[in-house]
Amino acid sequence: MATGNIDSFDLKSIAKGGVINEDVMQKIFDISKIPLPFTDLVGSTTHKNERFDWVVDELRAPNLDNARVDGADAGAAAEAGGARVGNHSQISDEVIAVSYRADASDTIGRTKELAYRITRGNQQIRRDVEAIALNNQASVAGTDTVAGVTGGLPSWLETTVLGADGSDQTGAAGGHNMTTGLTEKVTVGGATGLSFQAVKDCIQGVYEQGGEVTHLMSNPGVIGHLSSYMFDNEARVATLTSDQGAPANSKATALSSVNVLVSDFGTIKLVPNRLQPLDENGNAIAFLLDPEYVALSYLEGYRTDTLAKTGLAEKRQISVDWGLRVHTEKAHGMIINIDPDADATA
Repeated sequence: MATGNIDSFDLKSIAKGGVINEDVMQKIFDISKIPLPFTDLVGSTTHKNERFDWVVDELRAPNLDNARVDGADAGAAAEAGGARVGNHSQISDEVIAVSYRADASDTIGRTKELAYRITRGNQQIRRDVEAIALNNQASVAGTDTVAGVTGGLPSWLETTVLGADGSDQTGAAGGHNMTTGLTEKVTVGGATGLSFQAVKDCIQGVYEQGGEVTHLMSNPGVIGHLSSYMFDNEARVATLTSDQGAPANSKATALSSVNVLVSDFGTIKLVPNRLQPLDENGNAIAFLLDPEYVALSYLEGYRTDTLAKTGLAEKRQISVDWGLRVHTEKAHGMIINIDPDADATA
């Protein structure tokens, strides 16, 4: 303290916290973003039971011997095709409990604590659904003691499955088991950097099955390494272009990344997803998707229920009863065992 003066440090040092009012900005800064790339990309539908089924079918291969003698009797009718597959519904929830005093208190960045917590709970449960739908988990039929689990996207894909190095991994794929009616997890292994050849082969593989890939979704690191390879690598898959068509007086833009891949089989948008989980070995998965053939399905949409009072608090339960519907797995491809920290290669 300066002689003869009372400075701000003296005021702060008065017992029980001082007498200077705190200056706290009335805003909460949160970096856990809400965007849900997969949820926003795919369709939405409904189902009416814990297990929900659908039928997949496809045209037969072209018959190169399809020639008949004029006037000949008709041959045998084609056999019935297709298959009935299904998934199980999963209940996800978030419980909120706020005391009367907490809700009545003058808090930073919100008017009422209960309303704030309900909003946050809705955001959190939607992030859970996004991550679970992309998780390598097998489906589980619910019982009165076992929670039902919906089969995640990796457990559905079995026709076009490659390793990060481009190797055929269909033997490791799970898929829908027609005997048990459940999906099975893909078997993961050691990881390597994603190869550009694997991406091209996976796109072609889906195309040959009849699919039209429009999006490649993976963890941010994988997308970043793939973009860097296409732009920076000496093969120069992508080429820097100017802002063609921009006004002459506009500011120039330095382009240093690639977010769209124009392949021999269509244009594919690269989609980073920060919520996409790694597998149990810490490896990343890249999904080659045709969004028309996958959807999130709801038995009971997002709802908020008031729970019984058991004391001096308000309680809410936010829940959703949902599942993943893969209309036909042949419309999609999957590259597994990707090292998310390794550079992409040829």
